Amino acid sequence: MAKAKKKTPVKTRPAKKKSKAATKKAVKTAGKKAKAASKKKAKSPARKAKAGKKKTVKKTAKKTRKTAPKAARIEEPAGEAVRTTQRGRITVPATAEDMARRQRDISVAEFFMKNRHLLGFDNPRKALLTTIKEGVDNSLDACEEGGILPDVKVRIAPCKEENRFLVTIEDNGPGILKKQIPKIFAKLLYGSKFHRLKMSRGQQGIGISAAGMYGQLTTGKPIAITSKTAKNRPAHHYKLEIDAKANEPRIIADEEVEWPVPRGTKVEIELEAKFQKGRQSVEEYLEQTAIANPHVALQFVTPEGEIKDYPRAAKELPVETREIKPHPYGVELGVLIKMLHDTQARTLQSFLHTDFSRVSMRVAKQICEGAKLYERARPTRIARQEADNLFKAINNTKIMSPPTDCLSPIGEELILAGLKKQIEADFYTAVTRPPAVYRGNPFQIEAGIAYGGSIPADGLARVLRYANRVPLLYQQSACAITKSVLATAWRNYALAQANGALPSGPLVNMIHMASVWVPFTSESKEAVAHYPEIIKEIKLALQECGRRLAIHVRRRRKAAESERKKSYIQKYIPHVAIALREILDLSERQETTLVKQLTDVLERSRS
Repeated sequence: MAKAKKKTPVKTRPAKKKSKAATKKAVKTAGKKAKAASKKKAKSPARKAKAGKKKTVKKTAKKTRKTAPKAARIEEPAGEAVRTTQRGRITVPATAEDMARRQRDISVAEFFMKNRHLLGFDNPRKALLTTIKEGVDNSLDACEEGGILPDVKVRIAPCKEENRFLVTIEDNGPGILKKQIPKIFAKLLYGSKFHRLKMSRGQQGIGISAAGMYGQLTTGKPIAITSKTAKNRPAHHYKLEIDAKANEPRIIADEEVEWPVPRGTKVEIELEAKFQKGRQSVEEYLEQTAIANPHVALQFVTPEGEIKDYPRAAKELPVETREIKPHPYGVELGVLIKMLHDTQARTLQSFLHTDFSRVSMRVAKQICEGAKLYERARPTRIARQEADNLFKAINNTKIMSPPTDCLSPIGEELILAGLKKQIEADFYTAVTRPPAVYRGNPFQIEAGIAYGGSIPADGLARVLRYANRVPLLYQQSACAITKSVLATAWRNYALAQANGALPSGPLVNMIHMASVWVPFTSESKEAVAHYPEIIKEIKLALQECGRRLAIHVRRRRKAAESERKKSYIQKYIPHVAIALREILDLSERQETTLVKQLTDVLERSRS
């Protein structure tokens, strides 16, 4: 046994060395043969191309194995598409499960934070104007609803940082309840005006909260609100931010403070902005606001500390409006189905009578007969096809136009007062059209004109656009009001006008649209949509103003022509008197008397 143990290691060691050398030689010879065979095969161009492709595929595969993470090294089943990036890496397409994991809710605050240009915050200059516009509009709405003559103060103060301003808007309105302040100022799409059909400046519940969101984005500072509802009650002070993911207010500060005013609200927003004068500026907006709202007293403090006052020209508030129900002609099929499911009425006939305006019990029965539905049927059990028949029957039935006590037009007298207060001219006129309807919504068009005076005679006419007493300063070319002014033939009214352009001369056009729901082209509320009914009413109002203006212009031109002819005759009267003295042999005294008599005759004939 001992001898066998000694012999075995001696025999095995040289055998191992021989096997290693033999295997190395075998591998080398096999490799040389394979290379020679591949060279022979790759002599033809087709085989060369195939060999090149295989090499590149192998190289890219090696690179991807090194660079790609372990999770991405998955063998694709046959028939699956493989994407190659610009860097040459191979990526695996996403599966349905991967796509599902990426899906999540998007809040309205997140949407408008990325698309703030839709709300009018696309550049610093416009952002400053939009912020003041939204704050002033809210102040005027609150004061008018509370039956208070508005006193609004606007202040723009520069901050230490460059291109930053602190905007303060203060009013004497009824104030805001403490529990409502966070949601009004730090939650988008929250308000009391969206669901009611009643004329108001605000509509969507976005404006002032969007201004606070813009300030939060550009400066990181919260919006500050101080509000007081009565003289003997404390003032509540809040500092708020918007939680974009949840579209909910985040309260930074909540305290009671001393504020020496009987009631009112003060809003302070620090934002990145640019203050400039001229067209489309804060000053122009406040000036136009004073024209359309002569019952408002405005005070503006500029960044330089200059105080500009716009005193009120009328001491009466606008006529109080009433909320109306939707008109059947303005309701679409989907809205009608929703109203049928949400109604509290027990019968279809009572639903049509109580949930719509201008639908009597007789008209409701007529609609049911036209739709071939039983008038005592339960509204919540109306099927989709039956609702479609009901919708068609409504449009085929003659129904009165909606009531107009939901509108509060400015009025011809107050339009003239506003124009005379802010614009110095020789001629003024105003027209208020009767109410009309678009898509079941009542609206009313008013127009005013100022001509001559201090208005520049060279250049095109100026157009002042208003919607529910709010000036529209941007997107002029996209607005139905501008389109109507361009489509009016001003040559018929003694004014010069090039094709497709505004009239030229010392002219200011003011057009106001009052409606329960103004069809703006975007959320920034800067242009009115091109509805044919609206354009027609605007043109009719402008044509009426144009006829009155033409009488004034032609009369003025006739008087100017008479003065010109009169000056020619006055120039030659002394020469006529000299000729008569020579012909009739008159004295110098008679010549002087003759000149005086001829001048008196000329004055009497042209007076």
